[in-house]
Amino acid sequence: MVSANITALLATYIDALHVLHHHGVLDGYGHLSVRNPDNPPTFFMMRQVAPALVSGLNDIGEYRVADAEPVHSDTPAAPIERFIHSELLKRYSDVNVVLHGHPDELIAYSIAPAARLKPVLHMAPFLGKHLPCLVATPVLITRRYTGSTVPIFDIAAHYSPSDTQDFLVRNQRLGAALAAEFGDGSPPYPPHNLVLMASHGFAAVARDVKLATYMGVYAVANARVQSQALQLQQIAAMGGARDHVVYLDERQIKDSWETETRLVEKPWGLWVREVRVDPLYVNELSQE
Repeated sequence: MVSANITALLATYIDALHVLHHHGVLDGYGHLSVRNPDNPPTFFMMRQVAPALVSGLNDIGEYRVADAEPVHSDTPAAPIERFIHSELLKRYSDVNVVLHGHPDELIAYSIAPAARLKPVLHMAPFLGKHLPCLVATPVLITRRYTGSTVPIFDIAAHYSPSDTQDFLVRNQRLGAALAAEFGDGSPPYPPHNLVLMASHGFAAVARDVKLATYMGVYAVANARVQSQALQLQQIAAMGGARDHVVYLDERQIKDSWETETRLVEKPWGLWVREVRVDPLYVNELSQE
């Protein structure tokens, strides 16, 4: 018997999967997990199915954070890369949600390290480093900020000779290596919210499902805008211009993140309405 609290959480979880697919963050692959608030050493995760097709409890299993194994023997087969989720939830106690996807816009930045992904949108300050004790600094008139760059995890550097080298995070060792890329040590919450995975995609962490969804949508938007700005900069440079792409500075990252975390419900309501009126998406747990 699933409690009303967990049913409501999983209804939101299913909506999030649909929203992330609708906005191109997830495709036929990719996955999302959420820590069980009633039993934090376990987490919920979709079975081995396309995110858009998750519709009810039969599509979701419960897994142990310790080893990513199912809690119940009749749990449906989970994605191979569930170790991404278990190791991040294990390392960072304040992380409750893990997202993994493969949008083209972000993969491009994972294989072009000379063009590092940085926050350019005020809706994407989470791409900057988490700086809870940041001291205010004056704004520079030139605004040629280097910005905070998003780390890139290269799984090839962590392979053993016996590993299947297909870029998938297939075991705890590789999952732990990815989790370590989010920041040194094991603080309750990591310094970075998102890490690119070379030639593969990205992983992101958040404290709740709605915030993770917001981050997925605007990480892709930021990558798209940054790519366009870099192209415009190249064109302008051919004409002799010496301007630079403007990135958010540390104060802007901090203040924008404080603002955006309070406004997540606004786009969330729109996004959920979009998927609930689309017959592709079915949410058996929704109260509507």
